[in-house]
Amino acid sequence: MASISEKMQDALNGQINAEMYSTNLYLAMAAYFDALDLPGFAHWMQVQAKEENLHVGKLFDYISERGGRVVIKAVEAPPVEWESPLAAFEATYNHEEEITAMVSDLVGLSHSEHDRATESFLRWFVDEQVEEEANVDRVVKMLRLGDGQPVAMLMLDREMAARPEAPAVAPA
Repeated sequence: MASISEKMQDALNGQINAEMYSTNLYLAMAAYFDALDLPGFAHWMQVQAKEENLHVGKLFDYISERGGRVVIKAVEAPPVEWESPLAAFEATYNHEEEITAMVSDLVGLSHSEHDRATESFLRWFVDEQVEEEANVDRVVKMLRLGDGQPVAMLMLDREMAARPEAPAVAPA
């Protein structure tokens, strides 16, 4: 199998940077929820941050396996405050849509470069983004339904605390 092209390598390195930003964003949100004394929401975001970090590892390993070079770049600092828990999750949803668009662009690039190995590799990320958007959308809908009412927030916080931990290694 041919090694990865420089163009594809650079694009995947860009995705690593975006996933690292995602990790930091969700850790910042976890801290935000922790400060609001919503430990379930904080837990949900910590699990999300761990998942994003798994994405970094998966991309890192793939670039290396294809004979490429991983280049780690500076990661922009995320926000640290949001208007409300709903605003934080709406920001999460918008961010996941941006990541989905980036993954879609990677798939398009792999297709145009006739890089079937990378196209196949990215299928996992496409499926993952469908799941990520659906999970966040569900929380946004629940928060809207609860309309910030204390009892609803406490119930949601308890549900968020039940989110299972991310696996130690991303599935192949």
